[in-house]
Amino acid sequence: MPNLRLADLTAEIEANVRRALLEDIGSGDITAQLIPAERLAKATIITREGCVVAGTAWVDAVFRQLDPRVAVHWQVVDGDRAQPNQPLFHLEGPARALLSGERSALNFLQMLSGVATRARTLADLVEGTQVRLLDTRKTLPGLRLAQKYAVTCGGCYNHRIGLYDAFLIKENHIAACGGVAEAVHAAHRIAPGKPVEIEVESLEELHQALSAGADIIMLDELTLDEMKQAVGITAGKAKLEASGGVSETTLRAIAETGVDYISIGSMTKDVRAVDLSMRLSL
Repeated sequence: MPNLRLADLTAEIEANVRRALLEDIGSGDITAQLIPAERLAKATIITREGCVVAGTAWVDAVFRQLDPRVAVHWQVVDGDRAQPNQPLFHLEGPARALLSGERSALNFLQMLSGVATRARTLADLVEGTQVRLLDTRKTLPGLRLAQKYAVTCGGCYNHRIGLYDAFLIKENHIAACGGVAEAVHAAHRIAPGKPVEIEVESLEELHQALSAGADIIMLDELTLDEMKQAVGITAGKAKLEASGGVSETTLRAIAETGVDYISIGSMTKDVRAVDLSMRLSL
């Protein structure tokens, strides 16, 4: 499945930012009204810790929507590694707008940079292997596309976006359909051309999925030895994805079994925001 591209997210970014500003500013920033409307200011935003940057377009949209007179001067681009205390961008414009937009802008940047930083850490752990690390649908409600874009900034890859763009047939689906073969055949019939992935919990089910013509087979919590056997059995007839029991300590060993993909829900679910700071000067 292809990675999200920033060029495809213009409408999503604008909508994300509109909701964030409405949530934070509402009917108006009453504290900012303490400052004369004509007063201009400058600000520098730094990161207090090392990180991989993601979310610059969301920051741009915050200040564009608040006051187009605000100039944003970036020192980094999405995907760059930044060092502690490194300036990320500078702002110039009406002081009220700089202060009113600070929290929303930094919320987007620190959260998305947190996702990208986590993704980069994981990608580095499997460097030199052929595996691709995938995100999942375990994302913050309303910010899935933003988080999935940040994953790509950190060197990892997107799984399906939602329930509409690819099949992922799990244990309960299989039971309701009457078996592995029945579920795969039904998927091909319902939406020809859509990727069909099915979860298996044993090598016996793997054989069934291969016979049924699945495009991708998810190996759910198989042992490392079983994964190696699965790679040999599959022999390129389908793509293999490892899932479950994945951590920083097990990731490299799973990658070295020869599977094509490893999906990691914590990449977006357990994100820790990067520590950023804005310094204002008049």
